[in-house]
Amino acid sequence: MRRSELKDKAVKRRQNTNEVDKDKPKKETDNSNETNRNVEPKYGPLPSIPHQRVFARGVMILATLAVVYFTSKSDKETMLARQKEQVQGRGHNVDCSPDYLKDLNAFPGCVPEKCGRYVSDRLVTEVEADLLLDIGRRGLALGSAEGGAAILDLHSGALSKGKHFVNIYSLNNTDQLFSVQDFATYRVVRTKIQHAVAHHFGIAADSMFLTHPTFFSRLTDKPAVTVHDEYWHPHVDKDTYESFHYTSLLYLSHHGLEFEGGRFVFLEPDNSTVIIEPRKGRVSMFTSGKENLHYIEPITSGVRYALTVSFTCDKKFAISDPTVPVTS
Repeated sequence: MRRSELKDKAVKRRQNTNEVDKDKPKKETDNSNETNRNVEPKYGPLPSIPHQRVFARGVMILATLAVVYFTSKSDKETMLARQKEQVQGRGHNVDCSPDYLKDLNAFPGCVPEKCGRYVSDRLVTEVEADLLLDIGRRGLALGSAEGGAAILDLHSGALSKGKHFVNIYSLNNTDQLFSVQDFATYRVVRTKIQHAVAHHFGIAADSMFLTHPTFFSRLTDKPAVTVHDEYWHPHVDKDTYESFHYTSLLYLSHHGLEFEGGRFVFLEPDNSTVIIEPRKGRVSMFTSGKENLHYIEPITSGVRYALTVSFTCDKKFAISDPTVPVTS
C-alpha cells in the first residue's frame, strides 16, 4: 500500500506540473495582447468619430463628381480660331433663327444660304491692320472714358469721354487728325470685308449696305462705370441694333500678347461655347440674329483694340464711308 500511495502521489504531482505549464503560455499571450492594445498605430489613431468612414467616402465621391463636371465643361468649349494659328478660312454653320429669317423676307437677295460664323486671317494685310490701329489710337487718345470700354465712330464722330460721348470733329485741333489716306485705307478694308461676308453667306455684295454703328473699340481692365462699359453681357446684335443683319469684327491686337481675357464667345443652345481668340488682322463675321448669341470675356490686363463693321439689308439704314470733314 505504501508503494501504491507513493505512485499515486507522483502521478498527481506530474498532473499538477502540467496544469501549471499550460497556464503559463496563456498568461504570456494575455500580456502580449495587453501590450498591443497600448501601442499607438503607425499612422495615428484609428477613426473614432461615428460614421467617419461614410463621411470620407462622401468626400471622395464629391471630389470625383467635381473632376467629372469640370472635365465635361471643358469638353463643351470649341476653339474656332486660336491666336497662335493663322487661319486661311474657317467656318461654323448653325441654323438661322426664325425671327432673323422672317426679318429678311423683305430682302430676298440678302437671305443667307446658311447662318453661322466665319474667320479669316488672310483678308486684311498686316500693313492695313497697323494703319487702322493707328487711326483708332489717335482718335481714342482724345477721349477719356472713365470705365474700361471706349469707342470711336468715324462716321458720326462719337467718342467716349468721361461718362458720355462727344463729337470728335467738334473738338479743338482735330482738323488735321485724320488724313485722306486714313479714310481711303478704312474704305478699302471695309470693301474687302463686305465682299467676304457676301461670298461666305452666299448673297450679292450690293444687296447689303454699311450701317450704324460701325466703330473702333478699346477695352481695358478698368472697372465699369456706366452701362456702356459692361461689354461682357451675352447679347444678340439684331436685338441691340435693329439695322444689323451681318456683323464683322477686325481685331487690331493680339490676345495673349497685348492683353489677357477678351476672347469672343458664342453661346450655343446646349450651353456649349465656340471661342475666337483675337489676332491682329483677323476678321470674324457672322449673321446677326439669335443664332449667334455672344459676349466678350472681361479684359484682365492690357488693351484690346478692334473695329466693328456692320451691314444691313435695308437700304434705309445705309450710311456712307467716312470722309475728311469739310471745315468752313
